[in-house]
Amino acid sequence: MMLHRSPGTHVLGAGESRSFQLLHHASTSGLGSLPNSSVQLCRQGAVRVQCTSLKADRGMKTQNNTKTLLSEDQMPRQWYNIIPDLPMPPPPPLHPGTLQPLQPHDLAHLFPMALIQQEATMDRFVDIPEEVLEVYKLWRPSPLYRARRLEKLLDTPARIYYKYEGVSPAGSHKPNTAIPQAWYNAQEGIKRLTTETGAGQWGCALAFACTLFDLECEVWQVRASYDQKPYRKSMMETWGATVHPSPSPLTKVGQAILDKDPTTPGSLGIAISEAVEAASAREDTRYALGSVLNHVLLHQTIIGEECLRQLDILGETPDLLVGCTGGGSNFAGLSFPFIREKLAGKMNPVIRAVEPAACPSLTRGVYAYDFGDTSGLTPLMKMHTLGHDFIPDPIHAGGLRYHGMAPLVSHIYELGLMEAVAIPQTECFEAALKFARTEGIIPAPEPTHAIAETIREALACKESGEAKVIVTALCGHGHFDLASYDKFLAGGMVDLEYPADKVRESMMHLPKFTQN
Repeated sequence: MMLHRSPGTHVLGAGESRSFQLLHHASTSGLGSLPNSSVQLCRQGAVRVQCTSLKADRGMKTQNNTKTLLSEDQMPRQWYNIIPDLPMPPPPPLHPGTLQPLQPHDLAHLFPMALIQQEATMDRFVDIPEEVLEVYKLWRPSPLYRARRLEKLLDTPARIYYKYEGVSPAGSHKPNTAIPQAWYNAQEGIKRLTTETGAGQWGCALAFACTLFDLECEVWQVRASYDQKPYRKSMMETWGATVHPSPSPLTKVGQAILDKDPTTPGSLGIAISEAVEAASAREDTRYALGSVLNHVLLHQTIIGEECLRQLDILGETPDLLVGCTGGGSNFAGLSFPFIREKLAGKMNPVIRAVEPAACPSLTRGVYAYDFGDTSGLTPLMKMHTLGHDFIPDPIHAGGLRYHGMAPLVSHIYELGLMEAVAIPQTECFEAALKFARTEGIIPAPEPTHAIAETIREALACKESGEAKVIVTALCGHGHFDLASYDKFLAGGMVDLEYPADKVRESMMHLPKFTQN
């Protein structure tokens, strides 16, 4: 195996409106390093329940637990923003017209001001609104499981834990951000949200959130997944959403792509373009994104904050964290709180992202400014990318078919704080069967990538005799993905080669300016 390493809301104030510029100044001037005590200082005044050190004997008493649960009262009440704790802030997003750092008003036609503030905030912790916490309680805190039966099958001394997000109403981690996004939009008088979805988890989550806050929801689902996973559409429509296959003739972007290739499987980049175009056409409408942007990753950190507390109860410290990456939100949600602890010198886990071999933006992409969508309607973001007009092959992990990677995850990768590896889909489904036949949960195709890497590492521990603590993110169940399992079980699934020629062509279309 080759590892790839790379060298509560408030009114937007004047100080916060300058956050994009401050990020730009710090990243271009080479400043922004924080003192070693920064992580300690960030907690002063933060109203949140801390992970307290427990006595060793308490940890011993819980070692036989299969699952570790927190009470509702123990649920974190703040999201964590990693940016202030990084040794260097990330490069700022740029306006595609002026190529200058983005200003908050540049995003006002797409997002409510509360989310724009969160996108640029330099606060280390952001209060979770009470109304959002009340909805979270429908499924949160989520359980942390010890995969004892999988360990036994593998005959490994490693201890494997998985944080299971499939307990949410939508069956994945996506409601962690869908709920606050819908709530903030409703608070600002928005009536309708548009979005894209790949495999359908995000579309389902936003449909669920919109029905709770009396918002209309319109979803463009990538054609490949729209056809592969028809019951995701049924789920979205049950919660009142309108769903279109993407590309569609309903938008100028979609029609132009259909004119070029009527049989295209679509991509998340195309679906984003359609949803953004539709949102921009009506004053009462905003756009909601399920991954990539800072505020989305922020909302997902409740996963890692809970996991820290659960491991503390067990008296465990992770040696390895593993998560799948498409846009990066689930991976960031689990890993960012652990990176904070690592930067503070409290633990030293290896943090590893796992992506599909057919769409490897971290391990094979370039780090450059690129559009987040296919048609260039979004701001320019510095990220690992395969090129904004790259259309990935229709792998079964539809939620990972994205040409780019979250700018914040990309930046952390560049800082050397994490690793990445790419795995082909047949190995992932082989791992999924081992997991399902021992732990009982049929995983969604996306987290099978993390499971496959977990199994690789556990078998390496068998050879070395190391009793590593491995923590992985099981971000959703696969109950609506059984057609993919049918294909694998029938022997019809093949590994799709990395499309080097297609990527090379797409790279030629990257925006050309001095920062690239």
